[in-house]
Amino acid sequence: MESDRDEHTLEFLLAFDGRVHWYAQGYWVKFEIKRVQPTPERPHGLRYSFTLHDPHGTRLIGYDNAHRIQTRKGRTVEADHWHRTQGDPGSEYSFKDAATLVGDFLDEVERVLTERGVPVTVIETSEKKGKDT
Repeated sequence: MESDRDEHTLEFLLAFDGRVHWYAQGYWVKFEIKRVQPTPERPHGLRYSFTLHDPHGTRLIGYDNAHRIQTRKGRTVEADHWHRTQGDPGSEYSFKDAATLVGDFLDEVERVLTERGVPVTVIETSEKKGKDT
């Protein structure tokens, strides 16, 4: 059973749907998250996509459960996964809870931005709904 704290964290995260965080030099992250009916592929009842983009809009990393991936062992996974680099087809991600998901994603954002010499401070936020960003 979900605790009140977990539910509060989830509601907080759901409010981020469509939010974009802008970083220096034009880098940005987008949060898409919706509550859905639980399924074997999404037992937590969430459909999400968290992505980091370069100034040209190219996705650099992402955490999502929007499509199937082929694992390195050749197994197809229809669940939570992440893309560590721009060309990474995806690796399984063990979903624990919403707070851990966001923390893991932001840790990777910090890793990539730091490698590129970009400050990790959010300089602006905006709301963008849909797939056009």
